[in-house]
Amino acid sequence: MTQMTYAEAIRDGMRMEMRRDPRVVLYGEDVGMFGGCFGVTAGLLDEFGPERVFDTPISETAIVGSAVGAAAVGLRPIAEIMFVDFMGVCMDEILNQAAKMRYMFGGKARLPMVVRTPCGAGQSAAAQHSQSLEAWFTHIPGLKVVMPSTPADAKGLIEAAIRDDNPVIYIEHKQLLTLVGDVPEGEYVVPLGKADVKREGSDVTIVAWSWMVQKALAAAESLAKEGISAEVLDPRTLVPLDKEAILKSVGKTNKLVIVHEAVKTGGYGAEIAALVCEEGFDLLDAPIKRVTAPDTPIPFSPVLEEAYLPSEEKIIKAVHDLF
Repeated sequence: MTQMTYAEAIRDGMRMEMRRDPRVVLYGEDVGMFGGCFGVTAGLLDEFGPERVFDTPISETAIVGSAVGAAAVGLRPIAEIMFVDFMGVCMDEILNQAAKMRYMFGGKARLPMVVRTPCGAGQSAAAQHSQSLEAWFTHIPGLKVVMPSTPADAKGLIEAAIRDDNPVIYIEHKQLLTLVGDVPEGEYVVPLGKADVKREGSDVTIVAWSWMVQKALAAAESLAKEGISAEVLDPRTLVPLDKEAILKSVGKTNKLVIVHEAVKTGGYGAEIAALVCEEGFDLLDAPIKRVTAPDTPIPFSPVLEEAYLPSEEKIIKAVHDLF
């Protein structure tokens, strides 16, 4: 193990895969000499050269469209979109090309491509640069969706995503980029579709992902001082979803709180709630609670943004409401 930030762990994972497989290429806006908008790709141009790490025009359509073509003919591209908010520009390439091609060619075509993109609020970047839009991509059959919450998971999941033969949307939260944690050295793969219990508990299950895992852990620590034992479960990948892990945890605690930063209506938390109601309703001793952002654009004002975001206090209140 070695100590790394979340950003360094993503970079290390990409480095391991680029060393292992010469078909892996990395490109996007400012990923080369500048090292990426948030510094995640720093140094990779120096190691792998401009044929494998290069900057693109400011065109999300071209970035993702070319990744679809590159993947279809044998490369394993990592395409970076600077903010998840910009994914709407290239949604046709994601929705109608990357997600459909393998199916429409009867399984004969493979699309081993990763689209990396930062998400989330907390930096006063306002309504066009702060969204959590993961639910968009979970609604598209043919895509896998990854949202790591720790440096170790960030490395292990980027390596798994690059090795996968299907298109993967890899969403990294801006607020986590400086988070430091233990990360395995060398090649390290975390299988897609395997949840992780970040904290064991017996009284209530809190399902959260990405930055909200850290807030859920803080809430669980505070709840423990009150004598409430909260289990924090991180799906790590939303597609494929580890349904068995969620149902097992709810079967142990009989109560469920779901926490996500995205707005409430149509958020992925509703899918998890529906799963538990459909396949584990008898496990519940109380209604399911969701802690989310409100259905409004994200404010620029730091004070309003803080009020907008799910918080440790809001999670604790939701848990209290179940008892």
